[in-house]
Amino acid sequence: MFEVQNTRSVALVLSLFAIFGIAKYLVRKASNKNGHLRFPPGPPRLPIVGNALEATNSDKPWVTYKKWADVYGDIIYCRMLNQDVIIINSEKVAKDLLEKRSSNYSDRPFLNTTEIFGFMFNVLFLRYGDKWRQHRRLLHDKLRTATALSYRPSQMHKTHQLLIDMLETPENFAYHLQAMMISTIMCLTYGYETARWRDPLVATIEEAIGNAHEVTTPEASAVLDALPLLLHIPSWFPGAGFKRRARRSREMFSDMVEKPFQYTKSHMYSDKAVKCIVSDLLATIKDEDNHDEFEKVIKSVASTLVVGGSETTMSTLLDFVLAMILFPDVQKRAQTEIDSVVGSDRLPNFDDRSSLPYVEAVLRESHRWHPVAPLGVAHAAVDDDIYEGYRIPKGATVVPNVWAMSQNEAKYPNPSEFMPERFFTADGKLNDDMIHYAFGFGRRACPGQHVANAGVWAAIVSLLAIFKFTKAKDDQGKGIGIEPQWTTGIAIHPRAFPCHIEPRSPDITFEKLHQMISHFT
Repeated sequence: MFEVQNTRSVALVLSLFAIFGIAKYLVRKASNKNGHLRFPPGPPRLPIVGNALEATNSDKPWVTYKKWADVYGDIIYCRMLNQDVIIINSEKVAKDLLEKRSSNYSDRPFLNTTEIFGFMFNVLFLRYGDKWRQHRRLLHDKLRTATALSYRPSQMHKTHQLLIDMLETPENFAYHLQAMMISTIMCLTYGYETARWRDPLVATIEEAIGNAHEVTTPEASAVLDALPLLLHIPSWFPGAGFKRRARRSREMFSDMVEKPFQYTKSHMYSDKAVKCIVSDLLATIKDEDNHDEFEKVIKSVASTLVVGGSETTMSTLLDFVLAMILFPDVQKRAQTEIDSVVGSDRLPNFDDRSSLPYVEAVLRESHRWHPVAPLGVAHAAVDDDIYEGYRIPKGATVVPNVWAMSQNEAKYPNPSEFMPERFFTADGKLNDDMIHYAFGFGRRACPGQHVANAGVWAAIVSLLAIFKFTKAKDDQGKGIGIEPQWTTGIAIHPRAFPCHIEPRSPDITFEKLHQMISHFT
């Protein structure tokens, strides 16, 4: 994160670490003599830096934490410089703390990077309190199950556009998936119709989101949280390149928050106005005295929907495509089920969902196989707590290791395999494992999971109905092997991989596909 350019700046940073760290170490050592309960078990900690080197040197901290869990158990204590961190590696512990004791674990840790990089507009990172409750109420109102039903026509319309794009240029499948998801959420939120190719507003959103994922984690923020003095050094100072990145990030997020909002506001009463979440919310505050403050809340809610509703769903769909290539038997079984219910003369619709249990299992396994947010979003302890005889200190950062939960071999045998069959009971019915942990816990769980799941299901079932996904071939006609790799950060997705996509039937031409879409019910 820091671009240290010479030995003098290195010495300065290390000196600050030492001074600040020694003071914290002595205070902590003195407080531990007061008979406090012991922390949960965890890996050995170095003086001053604690476990920060192990966590920050890994581009996959969730894997590091999973290895710790294999040694120390489902609840682990570690320290990132001056910050107490509790890592939860099982669903049971996560539910016991983050859901059953949600009043104590619904806060978020303060991350300096979240603030200086301009990401505090996101409801996801708001501290627990009245401001968060106000934002959350608006989100729940627009994303509750009953309201989500009204979004389905738009979701299907965007999915059908995806089919056309994939048929036209299948080699750009990753771009089409991302464009479809952003286009859908922009339409629902702002009534904004994106351009099919390289929409400038979409480009701004993509860049802003990508930047945020690298810095909005406890690991990335550890240095600045431990040494806040670094926030006051000038941007030209050696090692302060992060400040220049932060300034650019704030500019991008400002554009992302303001531009689509102003678009909706300026079109609300025009002939081209499209009913959407922002226009509905603006209409409700028309006569409010504190109109400007309410507008700020609406901007925050709308931007949160775009961030949460585009990147995570796109990542899930990329995982799905990758899995279909690597596990062709799963693809074949899902397509056989679709053919038996839908046939070949029409496209699937939401009325078919209950009749397609295996496709439903494919959706669940797409969430489980490689969770989009492998460490979820960190919680914070409001007060001291005791769990199974262990002390959880007030202010501790509490990290749900979703990756470890998804790779629990006792619950998911051969977890690295993509096996939708694991979601069926012995009598062939879907079980009750809905992979809720992929959407967060307690009061901070994702309020838009019903909308997101519907959009991902529509895309999965439609893509399977029309296309076949196989390995790309080299010049000799041999399949190109794939060694899957994923990005890093708070949300991850597969890195670029070769793929061959073609219609399952030679009858699927542009004319045929447009006919099927025009007759869609």
